[in-house]
Amino acid sequence: MQQTADEKHLPTDIDAQPPVQAAAALRSVIRGYRDEIEREQRLPKALVERFHAAGFYRLAIPRELGGLQVDPLTYVRVVELLAEGAGSVGWNVANNSIGQLVTLGLPDEGVQEIYARGDTVIAGTAVMGGGRAVPVDGGYRVTGRWPFGTGCQESSWMLGSFQIFDGDQPRRSPDGTSVYWRGIFARSEAQIVEGSWDVTGMRATGSFDWTVDDIFLPERRTMVHAGIPLDNQWKRWPGISYALPAQAWVGPHHSAVITGIARAGIDALIELAGAKTPRGRTSRLCENPQVQDAVGRADTILNAGRAYRSAMIVEVWNTVAAGEETTLEQRARCRLAAAHAADSAREAMDLMYRQGGSTSYRRESRLAECWRDLHVVGQAVTLLPEWYPIGGRVLLSMDPGPRLR
Repeated sequence: MQQTADEKHLPTDIDAQPPVQAAAALRSVIRGYRDEIEREQRLPKALVERFHAAGFYRLAIPRELGGLQVDPLTYVRVVELLAEGAGSVGWNVANNSIGQLVTLGLPDEGVQEIYARGDTVIAGTAVMGGGRAVPVDGGYRVTGRWPFGTGCQESSWMLGSFQIFDGDQPRRSPDGTSVYWRGIFARSEAQIVEGSWDVTGMRATGSFDWTVDDIFLPERRTMVHAGIPLDNQWKRWPGISYALPAQAWVGPHHSAVITGIARAGIDALIELAGAKTPRGRTSRLCENPQVQDAVGRADTILNAGRAYRSAMIVEVWNTVAAGEETTLEQRARCRLAAAHAADSAREAMDLMYRQGGSTSYRRESRLAECWRDLHVVGQAVTLLPEWYPIGGRVLLSMDPGPRLR
């Protein structure tokens, strides 16, 4: 019998889970859209329809709302496989699920409004700032501009954060800090800023800036931003997946994108090495001992990073399943594992890019695509090197700051 996210034990064979099998089967389909997604800077409608059918847009949604309610290991593997097809695809699905987890903290009326028709696509960002709101009867009037509207072309709703003002004065919390809330806006109310996503990699994420102008936002689609840990906002939903700390989801979600891209990069070099005879040589690239060494090292480095990430997710899952509270050290190691998986992917990809010779820098090359996309993902705040000193302070019994709340 197939394990589910409500049971105490994680699935013993992640690759046998239906969403994972669906993602694996679609990798070659995704590759067929490569030129279109690069040119149009969005996911093709035909591909989005297939993702809806496969359940990729309801991975993290509770079953009582029509979702699949998968465990984080299954989620990470789905994202990773989709990123093997194209980094932008994995990124969009990863971000959509995190946006959905955020919306589970809305009042019940807001949740029901958003998920009344089953799976839905959430675009935007959960990062603080971007908007300004004035309280009015029943909600807020909001104006703002937000960057990184990933997936805005296929979305139904937009997630953004705003600062609350009382008249001309920013509202203050008891500790004197400004008050920020999150809101979910109807996609039809938002304007996409054309030309605002001009990047070297991950073009198809469609992460354009977006704006709203004096929009009424009902209170049912708002929730507090600062001061409450993200995971506390979704713990009212039944199931171990929603009792996990945020660190089991946030951080691993982007590291899954980058490890998927690195896997594609290794495969691209392997394919190239079997077919290419470098100029001035008489033997194929795969017969070069340096290439053999690089492939072996890259595969080992990448899989070591993936294994640490999985081990920490399993550890926090088992702790929660046993009815215990996770420790600060466990939560810190989840973020350390995500950052380390990203660094491992970067190291593996650089080995492959170096061994590809002149093929690596040709724009049409798969190695070039993977290298560009991977290094864009690696700049995400969720994967930056700053997570190492934050984790180190925890291990040294020092205050890590607010990032691990």
